[in-house]
Amino acid sequence: MELTIYNLKGEKTNRTVTLNDSIFGIDPNDHAIYLDTKQYLANQRQGTHSSKEKSTVSGSTRKLKRQKGTGGARAGSIKSPLMRGGARVFGPQPRDYSFKLNKKLKELARMSALTYKAKENNIMVIEDLNFEAPKTKLFAELLNNLQLSEKKTLMVLSESNKALYLSSRNLKRAKVIRACDLNTYEILRANNLIILESSVSEIEKTFAN
Repeated sequence: MELTIYNLKGEKTNRTVTLNDSIFGIDPNDHAIYLDTKQYLANQRQGTHSSKEKSTVSGSTRKLKRQKGTGGARAGSIKSPLMRGGARVFGPQPRDYSFKLNKKLKELARMSALTYKAKENNIMVIEDLNFEAPKTKLFAELLNNLQLSEKKTLMVLSESNKALYLSSRNLKRAKVIRACDLNTYEILRANNLIILESSVSEIEKTFAN
C-alpha cells in the first residue's frame, strides 16, 4: 500500500511511502482483536474491590434471641447478612484480572487492527517533527493543519520524545505512542493514525522481531 507523505502544514509532498502488506494488508482476525483488547482492559483493572464478610464485619456475636418459642426464624448474630448493617453474601474480594495470551496471537491482533485502519484510509504519514520544548499550541496547530483536530488521533513515534508527549497530554482527543508500544486497543480507539515517516520502518522492525 502506497501513501503520500504530508508536510507539517498539512500539504501533500511529492514523496510517498510504501506500507508493508504483511502488516497493513493481512486478512484481519476479529477474534484475535477481541482477545487482545479484552486482555488489555483486564490488565488495567486494579482488582482492589473488597466487601466485608460475616467474619470481618463489626458487631457483637451475642445471640439476639432465644432459639425457640418466639414464633419467628432463628437469629444467631447481628452480623448476619439478613440484618441491617450486616455482612454481604458473596461480595467482591481482591483479585487479579490479568491473563496471558500467546505472543503470536497478540501480534496478529495488532496487525489486524492496522489493516482495518489502512482499509478505511485512516492512516496518514507525515514528515518527521521535533519540538524544542513542550508546546500544546503547536501540537494543536499541527492537528488543525491535518484537519484532525476534531477526531481522536494516535501519533506513532519511532522513539521516545518527551516534548511531543507533553505537548499532546492536555489535548483530550490526541495521544502519542512509540512504535514498539503499539497495542490493539489504542489503534482501534483512535479514529486516525498519524505515523511519522521514520516510524514506518520502526513498525516493520517491531513486527519482524
